[in-house]
Amino acid sequence: MTKPDTDMLESLFQDARAAPPQMPAGLMERVMADALALQSSPPARGWRGLWQAIGGAPALGGLITATAVGFWIGVAPPSGLPEIAAQIITGDTYATIGDDSVNALTAFGWDIEEG
Repeated sequence: MTKPDTDMLESLFQDARAAPPQMPAGLMERVMADALALQSSPPARGWRGLWQAIGGAPALGGLITATAVGFWIGVAPPSGLPEIAAQIITGDTYATIGDDSVNALTAFGWDIEEG
C-alpha cells in the first residue's frame, strides 16, 4: 500500500469510529435474561446427569462406535499389527529382550530408522 491509500483507509476508520453502531433498545436485557435463565437450572443428577454430561444420543453413538471398532481391531487386527488378543489368550510374545527377532520387527515404523 502506498501512503495515500493508508491515509484514505485511516480516514474511513475515523468516520466509522465517529458514528458507532447503536444496539437496539432492550437487546442487552433480553440477552442477559436468557443467559441467567439457562444458568440458573441446576445440573441433573443420576442417569440424566450422566446422559447430559456425555452429550446425549449423538455423543453416545460415537462412544459406542469407537468402542466397537477398538474391540474389533483388538480381536482381528489388520495384517500389519500384532494380534494382541491372541497374545493375551495364549500367553505368546513376539519378542523378548535380547532376542534377535526384536530387530526384525517391522510394525509401527520400527523398520524405518536413521542410519
